[in-house]
Formats: sequence, structure tokens, C-alpha cells
Amino acid sequence: MTIDRKLVRVLSADPDLGAKLDDETLAVAERYAVAEATRLEAGPWNPADASAGGPGDLGLLVLSGLLKRRIDVANSSCAELLGQGDVLRPWQEDAGWDGSEVTAEWEVLEPSWLAVLDRRFAVTACRWPELMDVLMGRSVRRSRTLAFHMALSHLTRVDVRLLALFWHLADRWGRVSPDGVVVPLRLTHQTLASLVGAQRPSVTTALGGLADAERVTRRPDGAWLLHGEAPIDLPTSRGAPGLAHSR
Repeated sequence: MTIDRKLVRVLSADPDLGAKLDDETLAVAERYAVAEATRLEAGPWNPADASAGGPGDLGLLVLSGLLKRRIDVANSSCAELLGQGDVLRPWQEDAGWDGSEVTAEWEVLEPSWLAVLDRRFAVTACRWPELMDVLMGRSVRRSRTLAFHMALSHLTRVDVRLLALFWHLADRWGRVSPDGVVVPLRLTHQTLASLVGAQRPSVTTALGGLADAERVTRRPDGAWLLHGEAPIDLPTSRGAPGLAHSR
């Protein structure tokens, strides 16, 4: 549910967007690249509430927070996580399904701010091709992440899928601590199941095995802690999750 709106200087809210501009140009772009931002509470989200999707609109830019997009096909489902810096076009992504059994659902996992990159913003931003370059690059990054999830779902062992997923998430959200790499995402077993294409009971069992092997544990605050280093070889046969480490 939308609970707040405000105008934001997009390049101030997302400094990486202007990383390719020189200081003088960046100062001008920060002043004029303005958009309306919408704050969303945690819970189910209807993208129609975003007041975007008209001709010339670029998309919705996630300024903060965490969202999940889930696709259901017959009795199967898969999901992706979206966070700071991602660009969404839900009016395009979730329309025009040929199969009647295909549906899309959105959920706000953590309170989020989305900037509406509408036609007015697009006209302004086009003055600086470097900005459009970064936005396009983020769209490509998202498509590569979706390809990763597709490959992940074909791994036989659920524990291996989970381990690969956690280290993938760590590349983007992780931070190093004295005890290991912290992935500060409060992901439920059900959400993890949809991310790796498995059933929730199988994920719960696999997480128990990873914890026993001291590979992945859950912290009291709900975040996940990765122990050791990222695996260089992911086994595909059944057995204990004794995975090789990178050096």
C-alpha cells in the first residue's frame, strides 16, 4: 500500500546513476533530474498504484528497500528479488501472457522507495547519455540475474541451489564481518523456495544440512551468515554438502 510521496533529486538519491558524469555536469544533472518517489509498506503490492506506464515513461527506479516478483505457471512458481538500483516496468513485464495459467504477483519485503521515471524525467535525462547508459546497464544486469535463476533451478540438489543463491546474493548485498559474510536480507524459507525453484519443506531440510555443515546459518536478527569462502565447485550428485572452497 502506498503511504507517502515526495519529489527527489534522483542522482542524489542514487549517486551511482551519475558515476559517469564529470563533477560540473553532475552538479547540473542533480539539479534538474527530479522525479516523484513513492514509499511502499511491506506486503502485497499492485503496480497499478504506481501511477506510471504512460508513453515515454522509462520505469520505476528502486531507491531503497526490497521487493519480490513471483511468476506462477500452472502449479510451479519462481521469483526474483529487486532492490536498490533496479529498474522495473511492471506494466510491460506482467502484461500480454499467452498462457491463461501464468500470473505475476508482487510483494514488498521491506519498506521501499520507488522513483517514477516518467516522460518528464526521460526528456531531462536524455540530455546526458551517460545516465541512459547506466539505466540500460542495470536492465542488462537484471536479465543476467534472471538467467542465473533459470540455471540455478536445474541443479539437482536443493542444498547446492541454496548455497549458490546465497553467494550470489552476497555479491550484491553481502558485507564482511568477523564471523563470515552477512547477507542482510530477512528471507523466509518460503521465499527462498521460490527463488531456487523448490518446495518449502525441501528448503527447510537443506538449510538444516547447511547449518550442520557450518556453511550457512541464520542470525537472531533474521539475516544470513555465510561461513568460509565461496565454493569453486558445486557438486551435482547426492550426498553431504561438503563443497570445495576457493583459495
